[in-house]
Amino acid sequence: MSPYKTVDVHVKSSDVQWHQASVSHEEREQANGHQGAVLWFTGLSGSGKSTVANAVDRLLHDKGCKTYVLDGDNVRHGLNGDLGFSDEDRVENIRRIGEVAKLFVDAGTLVSTAFISPFAADRQLVRDLLSARQFIEVFIDTPLAVCEQRDPKGLYKKARAGEIKHFTGIDSAYEAPMSPEVHVKTAEQSVEQCAQQVVDYLAQQGILSIA
Repeated sequence: MSPYKTVDVHVKSSDVQWHQASVSHEEREQANGHQGAVLWFTGLSGSGKSTVANAVDRLLHDKGCKTYVLDGDNVRHGLNGDLGFSDEDRVENIRRIGEVAKLFVDAGTLVSTAFISPFAADRQLVRDLLSARQFIEVFIDTPLAVCEQRDPKGLYKKARAGEIKHFTGIDSAYEAPMSPEVHVKTAEQSVEQCAQQVVDYLAQQGILSIA
């Protein structure tokens, strides 16, 4: 039994109000030298989301950018430790991380999120939390067969054996992005090339430099 209490996230106190910070979002971006944005890496388990996200993070950090990576496994160790992998819990997992990512963006940070986030509607909900150009969907498009061959955690093997239920790509659906800002194919490029593709997009959009 989970030690956590079940909370109805739809119940809000009328006494809760958004606190306006003394340092504005624009001032934070100016100090950082770049715009704040979410790089939302989505793809199947084993597709390379975390690997590419961290490679991008390294490139951006080396350029002096303020960055952070919110990794799916790391977040489930704490913030989302009370959630399982049912469709309902997956939705709540993405809702929570979307709100956290929004706070990072408000701080003018380039935050990368590496989550399967299998449902298009949930990714859209996060996009709707942010302003134009602040949500950058990065589709890590790796064929299921390649992901299974990699299987770094042995999860596909367990899912095929029926030991893991609701596993994305096996007995739970993955809804691929229809028009992501960045479309990365890890089976055709090196990690370095994939990461550079993402950074090049940020540069092209003027996100990396503030005059």
